[in-house]
Amino acid sequence: MYDTSDIRKNLKVTLDGQPYTVIDFQFVKPGKGQAFVRTKLKNMISGAVLERTFKSGEKLEKADLEERQMQYLYPEGDDFVFMDTGTYNQIHLSRTQLGDTPDYLQDGMMVDVLFWSERPITVTPPTFVVLAVVETEPGYKGDTTSNVQKPAKLTTGKVVSVPLFVNQGDVLKVDTRTGEYVERVKK
Repeated sequence: MYDTSDIRKNLKVTLDGQPYTVIDFQFVKPGKGQAFVRTKLKNMISGAVLERTFKSGEKLEKADLEERQMQYLYPEGDDFVFMDTGTYNQIHLSRTQLGDTPDYLQDGMMVDVLFWSERPITVTPPTFVVLAVVETEPGYKGDTTSNVQKPAKLTTGKVVSVPLFVNQGDVLKVDTRTGEYVERVKK
């Protein structure tokens, strides 16, 4: 159990039988009366955000979360198949459960899967992935100083903005947190 003094950003708690993460909080000590903590909580399953106020000294239930490293195997219809490399158990997750994660998945890639009460709820890919450009306008030599960008389609279907000098077939490093181009990788 957590006390209201333990509340901080990214704290995982269970409210009304659902896992939530604290996205913002504010401790308030009014001139009169009891202190309280005003929070913004995000549901880890539905993504809904709610505001809740807790009186000082209230108890919060700790979320039963476990993170496991799993290997991405392949897509199967609208689902994506992941395998626990220790037990060889496979799980199927839908595109809606994964959000934009499929834009970065490659066969054999290791990802972190977050389980709540033995139920998978989110998948986190590595912070940076290396993907090849399959479609973009031709690059131009010498266009390395300007900040002009063009769209480039990657092997997974993700479209990112890249500098003008990037060509089809180039291999790029992409940040999965922001979905932005980081750098061109030497082959």
